[in-house]
Amino acid sequence: MKALNKTTPFLYLLLFYGVTNTILRLTLLFNPITQTNFSFLDLVKIFGLGIISDGFVFLLAGSILWLYLLFLSNEKFSKPWGYIIFGILAGLLVYVSFFNTILNEYGGVLPEIGMSFIGLKTVLFGLLLFLPKYRNPIRLGLYSITIFIFVLAIIQNAVSEYFFWNEFGVKYNFIAVDYLVYTNTVIGNIIESYPVLPLFLAIGTLSFLTTFYIVKKTRAYLENLPDFVTKVKITAAYGVLLLISLLAIPALASTENSQNIFKDELQANGIYKFYLAFKNSELDYFKFYKTLPERDAFALLKQEMPGISNNSSARQITSDGKENHKNVVLITVESLSADFLKTYGNDQEITPFLDSLATKSLVFTDLYATGNRTVRGLEAVTLSIPPTAGESVVKRKDNKNKFSTGSVFKQKGYNVKFLYGGDAFFDNMEDFFSGNNYDIIDKKRFLPSEITFQNVWGVCDENLFDKAITVMNEESKENKPFFNHIMTVSNHRPYTYPENRIDIPADAKSREGGVKYTDFAIRRFFEKAKKQPWFSNTVFVILADHCASSSGKTELPMEKYHIPAMVFAPGFVKPEKFNTLMSQIDVMPTVIALLHFQYQSKFYGQDVFQANYKPRAFIATYQDLGFVKDNILTVISPKQKIKQFDLIASSKNTAAPIHYEEKPRKELNQDLVNQTISFYQSTSEILKTNKYQKL
Repeated sequence: MKALNKTTPFLYLLLFYGVTNTILRLTLLFNPITQTNFSFLDLVKIFGLGIISDGFVFLLAGSILWLYLLFLSNEKFSKPWGYIIFGILAGLLVYVSFFNTILNEYGGVLPEIGMSFIGLKTVLFGLLLFLPKYRNPIRLGLYSITIFIFVLAIIQNAVSEYFFWNEFGVKYNFIAVDYLVYTNTVIGNIIESYPVLPLFLAIGTLSFLTTFYIVKKTRAYLENLPDFVTKVKITAAYGVLLLISLLAIPALASTENSQNIFKDELQANGIYKFYLAFKNSELDYFKFYKTLPERDAFALLKQEMPGISNNSSARQITSDGKENHKNVVLITVESLSADFLKTYGNDQEITPFLDSLATKSLVFTDLYATGNRTVRGLEAVTLSIPPTAGESVVKRKDNKNKFSTGSVFKQKGYNVKFLYGGDAFFDNMEDFFSGNNYDIIDKKRFLPSEITFQNVWGVCDENLFDKAITVMNEESKENKPFFNHIMTVSNHRPYTYPENRIDIPADAKSREGGVKYTDFAIRRFFEKAKKQPWFSNTVFVILADHCASSSGKTELPMEKYHIPAMVFAPGFVKPEKFNTLMSQIDVMPTVIALLHFQYQSKFYGQDVFQANYKPRAFIATYQDLGFVKDNILTVISPKQKIKQFDLIASSKNTAAPIHYEEKPRKELNQDLVNQTISFYQSTSEILKTNKYQKL
């Protein structure tokens, strides 16, 4: 008991962390996004194992606090030790300030950080050494600040987990790690999406009150610091607990294995989930996933894609018709789920223009996005490959000179551009598209007079489309066809847009408002485009980059990947509904086929109107890779895991909101397992060996 009394600050923070996480789990449990039921045993597991896991995580994360408490001592200020330590700190400060150190070798802001830290430590130690009369109040102040920082971190993390769940329906994952790279944009999005000032005031007030309580309860610790022998004993015990934690945390995480993803996510510790996501940001397919002999993998691929040879996806595309070099405008719409459109069964009338356009277009009713991020959608329509494990190719270092939609159009003499209302630096888009020979028009290329409204993501969609009209008018004078890929931004939190455009107030900041405003902006674009001389010679392709949400009870909830897509070209493309299962990667190869292009292709995507097309779709997260065929979803995951689900649709009408029950199969369909592996393994192999470069 005496030893426990010597650890009171640590124990109070451990208790506070446990209580905070319990409240967080309860809040997430009753969140509208958490669309599932829980049995009593589920709740016992979620809260029981979850709290135990939290405790072990805190033991690891709290090691910094432990070191701080360990070095609280009066003996180190006694002569001569105090003067020796102060001399060492002062000498170290001089060294890092005026001499070349290892910090300078790393460069950046690291030298400044090092100098600041050592300088602060030297000043504080000097105050405690030379002002013994004020040592206790100074130490109390520093102790209070330390406790406040830990309390604030605990509360801030809980709030962050809540908002992340609100957005994605899961604890921290790969996206959270991704967001660290684009801090300015993400912080800006938070500021514009939420009542930040009241939120920060609430967090600050709660942190202050909690700190006041903990400091009051543990102040006696400062007045009676443990002696050296006691510290050694406690630290030895803490070391044992750390070792146990290192083994227990992954063991507890392995119990997150139910068929309901919400149960696993609620049980999970967010900090550990973040660590796993950070560690697995790059996944080597051949290290983590089930594989086939290379020869067998490509033999299976050839059955699905006749004409390929030499362990590649290369094949010759021919056509009976004459090539038609019409302009092509590809519009990928941010976060547009299929069930937002009346065409797909929605009754809210939030996409009146797109619904009217659908009656005059070729509509793909049973099409699925490859992923749940914009970079996956861009990858799918640009490279036409299945989504591989880890980062999208858009964000990889080796992302340049790939065989792409743009390279096909370039080969046919087109001008090729990517137009984006935000800063294309975000999500590495600028590096990717410029590295694949697209000219880029982004926010940096807009004149001040061309911007009437903007938020953290960029200019509003109507400004983007006005810029597109200007660009295409200039291109039409060059006597060359153009292929322009336009990426919208307005249908994204904070869902802000200009006033008096639609019947949903701009300050509502609602998803429905974002969708309806983007629909308005597209209508306005077409009204202007119809007046341009190039309009009648242009094919317009409109589809979503991904759905508005990807959360569900399973790793890959099928309906959360269902996106709209249509091709509009009056007098050239016949209006009809194509109701066959297809993937986002098939859209551009199909459009290119409508133009009767003959070319050497490396696309995995196919012309869905070809007689040998075999309906299938690819859906994935950054680590769970799914393949849909014959009403079966096959999912391959790290550690060579394989799952299969029978897909039982609530409706056979694909132009309607569809919910899929994903019923686990007791026996695997090995043919589909092998086909799944074949697609994902061969794609990974081709990318790894640079066989997907442009011709």
